[in-house]
Amino acid sequence: MPLNTFWMEFWGNPALMITTLLTLAVILVNGWTDAPNAIATCVSTRAMGIRAAIVMAAIFNFLGALIMTSVNASVAMTIYNIVDFGGEAQPALIALCAAMVAIVTWATVAWVFGIPTSESHALIAGLSGAAIAIQNSFSGIHGEEWIKVLEGLLLSTVLGFAMGYACLKLTEWIFCRFDRKKTRKPLMYAQIGGGAAMAFMHGAQDGQKFMAVFLLGTALAKGQADITAFSIPIWLIVLCSAVMGLGTSIGGYRIIKSVGMDMVKLSVHQGFAADLAAALCLLISSLTGAPVSTTHTKTTAIMGVGAAKRLRSVRLSVVKDLVLTWVLTFPGCGLIGYLFAKLFLRIFA
Repeated sequence: MPLNTFWMEFWGNPALMITTLLTLAVILVNGWTDAPNAIATCVSTRAMGIRAAIVMAAIFNFLGALIMTSVNASVAMTIYNIVDFGGEAQPALIALCAAMVAIVTWATVAWVFGIPTSESHALIAGLSGAAIAIQNSFSGIHGEEWIKVLEGLLLSTVLGFAMGYACLKLTEWIFCRFDRKKTRKPLMYAQIGGGAAMAFMHGAQDGQKFMAVFLLGTALAKGQADITAFSIPIWLIVLCSAVMGLGTSIGGYRIIKSVGMDMVKLSVHQGFAADLAAALCLLISSLTGAPVSTTHTKTTAIMGVGAAKRLRSVRLSVVKDLVLTWVLTFPGCGLIGYLFAKLFLRIFA
């Protein structure tokens, strides 16, 4: 849809206006609570200042969403088709809006406590809870798409940790023959490159997910409940990237501290290894169409780096808080999505 067409419909369709604003709020919260993971290590190792890192994250989030969507939009398709809100557009739109409110509520509470929740899993859980509410059964859940989610969860956890461990060992083996003082500057540049790669892959993964929800909401607001294919316009990629970058600039530091500073104290080469490992894991996931959590991938990569350094260097209290949040996200945000959907359907349907 051309931007001028969308803009005219936005002002003339209250349902489209509300859906758009709610979806942008979710994208803002993603930038607020999730996108900072991409730049957490390069800020914590002082390879970059936080302002420069936020600008870099915004640019590479856009590039990741633009390029990966052009190459492979399978992650967006997975999210678009993960649930079925039924054949009626108006109740489906109400349920979708309820899911968006649930995601914002869940993510904001997690941010207050400084815990980097997974917006990807919150999105999937919120949509699923709303679909169960509108269908009054689990028939609205597409099992084959949920299998991809569970595969992504396993991939982001196991592969992220293993690759973090391996990348640190490989980096130390490559640079062990060099003077440490002489290698610091090249490794700082490599760390910045790793942060850029992480931001790129965050845009490739999370950008696609939220653009799919945006397009689903747009279709439902126009009364179209049966669209199964879509194309992502450039203006939507720019809009999502800008809103995500704004969110990172507003609330990023608290999450950067939790991920990059509190869990494991990292040097520059360790931060580079964590970013490289996480970016590679996200690339594999994006190419295979598995919607993974960038938060899980980054934090498990950092854990792998910490374990390679020394297992005791990983602060288990921080890891415990993170794991507890991850475990609670699916049932917690799913339940909130379900309750909001039931409430909204009673009030507005």
